Amino acid sequence: MPSITVKNIPDETYSALRARAAKHGRSTEAEIRAILEESVRSEERLKIGSELAAFGDKFQLELEIVRDPEPLRIASFAPINPWV
Repeated sequence: MPSITVKNIPDETYSALRARAAKHGRSTEAEIRAILEESVRSEERLKIGSELAAFGDKFQLELEIVRDPEPLRIASFAPINPWV
């Protein structure tokens, strides 16, 4: 998982982050992750599972939505050499 470093945070900002984290019962690092998540993930984003369930309800379909138990794999795209 990627990580980032943020330098030169004013002391007041860091203190406010620590206080906010304590209020929510999590570490400062976890609080920063939560703030970032909230700020970049739109509530209006498409949630495919919810959309499929709504589609099934609308058309009275019996859909069984099951997550694939296999771990996610990163796709790799190797160039294809047609001459080999």
